[in-house]
Amino acid sequence: MKYYFAPLQGYTDAVYREVFEKHFKGMDAYVTPFCRVERGEMRWHDQKDINPERNQGLFTSHRLIPQIIGNTEEEVTLLVDKLHQLGYRAININFGCPFPMIAKKQKGAGILACPDKVENVLSAIKKYPDCSFSVKMRLGMESSSEGMQLLPMLNNAGLSHITIHPRLGKDQYKGEMDLQALDSFQKECKVPLLFNGDIVDQQTMEEVVKRFPNLEGVMIGRGLLMNPFLVEELNGATIDRTEKAKRLRAFLSDLQEGYSMVMNGGEIQLVQKLASLWEYLLPDVEKRLRKKIMKSRKLSDYNSNVVEALRDYKTSGE
Repeated sequence: MKYYFAPLQGYTDAVYREVFEKHFKGMDAYVTPFCRVERGEMRWHDQKDINPERNQGLFTSHRLIPQIIGNTEEEVTLLVDKLHQLGYRAININFGCPFPMIAKKQKGAGILACPDKVENVLSAIKKYPDCSFSVKMRLGMESSSEGMQLLPMLNNAGLSHITIHPRLGKDQYKGEMDLQALDSFQKECKVPLLFNGDIVDQQTMEEVVKRFPNLEGVMIGRGLLMNPFLVEELNGATIDRTEKAKRLRAFLSDLQEGYSMVMNGGEIQLVQKLASLWEYLLPDVEKRLRKKIMKSRKLSDYNSNVVEALRDYKTSGE
């Protein structure tokens, strides 16, 4: 079973990925938040995030996969050309982003209702025989029949794998996943398949593997933001809370150092960035303590609040 770290805008940036890789084990690859075209070139923010110099560990080990988003041959060609120049040879294509601002432009999940645009994208990647391409997608935008309609094209596109989140784009992240529709998709899919969606613990992982035993792997996002030890535990590790608290403190300390080196907005911006991670991290920490961290405005307050929260986390498991 392969484990991929899902891209999450605003969270899994270059600093986070490199520090996470230093402190936690088991990830086979990391997919970046999507790169897009802006004013006729790859967006500057995206160029910085995927710059090999900012991703030295993962880039040199060939485990960083930049993701792109677009719906024309020209857009895709521009983005792939840039990534190719930087030395990337494995690229993921976003057919899954459900956010309305993206989907309304017939990009992300919105492209799934537009077979002609999907064909344009898949035509563009054929120009790069030395690159490996994969797709991250939903079942469809409005109906799972949309994904099924695209399968012949996807099967013949030479993709290394497809990662599928078994919801519709219009569902965003709400409601139950449609596992029956995924059953139908898997039966017709000739490309190795990765599962993405709602894997947050051992139980949910076991349920997915039991239902879909032929998966190539899984892609996990929020589950790893909540519990950075998740993949280690899925691989059989037993880690007590004392050890977890110790490792988390080191992880958070390195994140603070990493962000302080690349952010220019001063202490307030740094604290806001660090505190935002606690929107997901350790959801079983007492709510009052999580609020204290989220409301921190000074770095000294943030650090003391984190120490208190980790102490609570450690003792609550004893």
